[in-house]
Amino acid sequence: MTTKPITVPLSADATSAWRIRGYQIAWGLALCFYFLEYASRSAPAVMIEHLATAFGTTAIGVSAILGTYYYTYSTTSLIAGAALDRVGAKKAVPVGIFILAIGCLLFSIPTAGAGYVGRLLQGAGSAFAFTGAVYLASHGFSARWLATAIGVTQCLGMLGGAAGQFVVGPWLERGVGWQSIWHWLGIASLVVGVLLFMTTPSETRAQTASSGWAAVLHPYSVVFRNPQSYLCGIVAGLLFVPTTIGDMTWGVAFFQRDRMFTFHDAVVTGSLVPLGWVIGCPLLGWLADFVGRRKPVLIGGALVMLFCAAGITFSAGHEAAAIGCFLFGIASGAAMIPYTIVKEVNPDEVKGSATGGINFLTFGVTALIGPIFADLLGKGFGTTQNHLTHFRSSGIFWMSCIALAILLSMFLRETGHARKSA
Repeated sequence: MTTKPITVPLSADATSAWRIRGYQIAWGLALCFYFLEYASRSAPAVMIEHLATAFGTTAIGVSAILGTYYYTYSTTSLIAGAALDRVGAKKAVPVGIFILAIGCLLFSIPTAGAGYVGRLLQGAGSAFAFTGAVYLASHGFSARWLATAIGVTQCLGMLGGAAGQFVVGPWLERGVGWQSIWHWLGIASLVVGVLLFMTTPSETRAQTASSGWAAVLHPYSVVFRNPQSYLCGIVAGLLFVPTTIGDMTWGVAFFQRDRMFTFHDAVVTGSLVPLGWVIGCPLLGWLADFVGRRKPVLIGGALVMLFCAAGITFSAGHEAAAIGCFLFGIASGAAMIPYTIVKEVNPDEVKGSATGGINFLTFGVTALIGPIFADLLGKGFGTTQNHLTHFRSSGIFWMSCIALAILLSMFLRETGHARKSA
């Protein structure tokens, strides 16, 4: 008599372990998404003149095209947070990276219209990168390791921002076409998107009585009724904008034209800011946890940013500017502290929406200040007779943003555990 093999179903623990491993793998792919997002955000900084020629416009025109990224990034951040809560990561995050891929491929078409549409799509798709990575990390790691996972996420993003300059710049010097860069970014995004869809575990969403738009909008109504949420977003935006607009959009061009650096030196100098972020984001986050207070570390980091910006603005020589940019990038890690504060000043049940809300406010500030800078100082790019004065005027503009952020930070509520213990 033959006996049938006994089939033993997977235990609940084994099934849960496989799901956790799936979330961890998907998180790793989301890091690639975040890397590509930041690379696409910063790469145009090293190809301003190429884009101006291709699009048949000026540096100001290119700046206007590039700035549209932040319009869709800020608004879609709200949609990304809600989509993750409603349909899960498997359906939401791959859609985001596919939109980014289409935006990159469209941006390679040498017409201003395609440039606008491509950049708008890049911003919309990129809004899913950070929120998606944090969502996947929260499902794949225990609370003990979650902060570390989020720190690694931010580091990978900043590495992408640095690579968008110090890798793409030398490629352009060696004759690689600017359109090829966008083809590669688009294809890489498509590949990562397919892998994300294949590996991310499916999620079942229970239907609730409060379904529909009311359920989606209620968490945001809680976040946006809190004045502290606005303070967090504005402070973060004012600290982000010297990096996102000052460095990642205009930095290389200003160093090359106003400071007379070679293209290579200008690229290296500009790329040191996001490279410094790789160190600064986890370092200042750890310091805020270690001392148990958020505001001293936030204000202290912003003060270091202010001093470094002054050094870059009034220094002479490539070496001094490079050191200043690297230290500025490290201190810029302070811009992430309001992301922690906004979670702590809002109720537990809306912490996900608080992240979407602060992203909306932060990059709304970027979208507002970018055109102002372009109108006041960008129009003198390459045409002004006094290059040094023009460069210093731009530096003073960014220093004013940082000083305003320091002033507003004083009105933030302290949320660190040391205050609670006291």
